[in-house]
Amino acid sequence: MKFSREIELRGHIVDSGILAKVMDCVVEYNGDFETEEFNLGRQKTDPSYARMQISAETPEQLTKIISELRRLGVLVTGEAEVTLRNIIKAKVAPEGFYSTTNHPTYIHYDGEWIPVENMKMDALIRVDTVKRTATCAVQGKLLPGDFVVVGEEGVRVDFPERPREIGVFEFMGGDVSSERPSKTMIRQIAKELLQIKESGRKVALVGGPAIVHTGAADAVAAMIREGYIDVLFAGNALATHDLEYSIFGTSLGMDLRSGELVSGGHRHHLYTINRIMDAGSIYAAVQTGMVKSGIMYECIKHHVPFVLAGSIRDDGPLPDVIQNVIEAQDAMRKHIPDLGMVLMVATLLHSVAVGNLLPSHVKTICVDINPASVTKLMDRGTSQAIGMVSDAGTFMPLLLDELRELAEKKN
Repeated sequence: MKFSREIELRGHIVDSGILAKVMDCVVEYNGDFETEEFNLGRQKTDPSYARMQISAETPEQLTKIISELRRLGVLVTGEAEVTLRNIIKAKVAPEGFYSTTNHPTYIHYDGEWIPVENMKMDALIRVDTVKRTATCAVQGKLLPGDFVVVGEEGVRVDFPERPREIGVFEFMGGDVSSERPSKTMIRQIAKELLQIKESGRKVALVGGPAIVHTGAADAVAAMIREGYIDVLFAGNALATHDLEYSIFGTSLGMDLRSGELVSGGHRHHLYTINRIMDAGSIYAAVQTGMVKSGIMYECIKHHVPFVLAGSIRDDGPLPDVIQNVIEAQDAMRKHIPDLGMVLMVATLLHSVAVGNLLPSHVKTICVDINPASVTKLMDRGTSQAIGMVSDAGTFMPLLLDELRELAEKKN
């Protein structure tokens, strides 16, 4: 005797590869499938539809298969409503709570499908039973009296479909390679960035100190000044070396113009932190004229918000650095809903941290000289990211040139 459930798939399920993923998943978990109905969309905009019977030898095996299929966006026929459990103790969730993906998600509650707001991976779904709303909530924010979803019944995930129009994100297909024509890819990224800006959404930069070390700081500062970057996520190191470059003309004690080590330059980043401490903040250092150029200077002058998240290895740190990691997460989350694109450049840890906060519809570009760093971001669940193996000092100036050229042609 076999146990079975009926599922449905809608959308561009063939050319997006979702139908194949569903079949592969069933086979991988030793189940069976039977296609009961299949309608292929004939026109470019026409969705396809499939109705399938999924079966397995045991209820436990079937549950496991259905659990995996839900994450691919299948709709289970006759879906029951979600099960809610009350939080009794702060920060302690009930056993079997639903753990979210970063894809658009809906819950079947009180007779209707309700969208879950502020999607991110590895969170819970908190339900306001009075307002009939659902939001993502991290475990550390749970309070007694909250209701959270338990189990997977009544939860629907919209797995991202690959559009039929091929853009840079579809062409690169989530792979990492150092052999693609980087200038062509950078031009495509510039086009996507401008489209996102025109749509009213914002662009964030997640930057590491190599931006300064490799000579890309001037290009990044210009991108902020010219309105291409709307928010900056970084750590103590990027800000410190950027400020060091403005005050001393060095980064890690090296003169960035001549490429020569400066005598005693290894102390410059500490002297920089000391001067900013004395001023009281980066803002004060800019306002008093101590800092006259650079990434942080342009952020202050053009009212571009920044979040500097601290780490255990920081020198100083600067007074603007948020040393409590939970507070740093909260500060970054405030900017996430407005983002349409994130550029992650030369910083593995901050890239993974921000990637964990992003919904899958945010276009994400990860650039690093080390292919393993780019791959690790994708392995951690940021499946919407595309990776480029490139030096920050090459990528950022080229991207700025392409943005300027495209903007000039448009005008």
